[in-house]
Amino acid sequence: MDAICMQLIAIGESLKNLDKVAGHELLDRYPQIDWKSAKGMRDIITHHYFDLDAEAVFDVCKVNLPAMVPVLTQMIIDAKK
Repeated sequence: MDAICMQLIAIGESLKNLDKVAGHELLDRYPQIDWKSAKGMRDIITHHYFDLDAEAVFDVCKVNLPAMVPVLTQMIIDAKK
């Protein structure tokens, strides 16, 4: 659980930094992902770690992360154009 949460924190932090560097416009081009919640997951884990529900974390890993992969792949393709 600790290792998974650290990776989710890293993802959330990276998304926040990417959003900031891109002038808060890049993520808006890909509305199929709830970016606010993805970034907010970092805050929840960081500030409310002892209140985490392992099932909720598992659900994020099973459902949300796989849904993010094709969108992130498309973002990389678009950035290379």
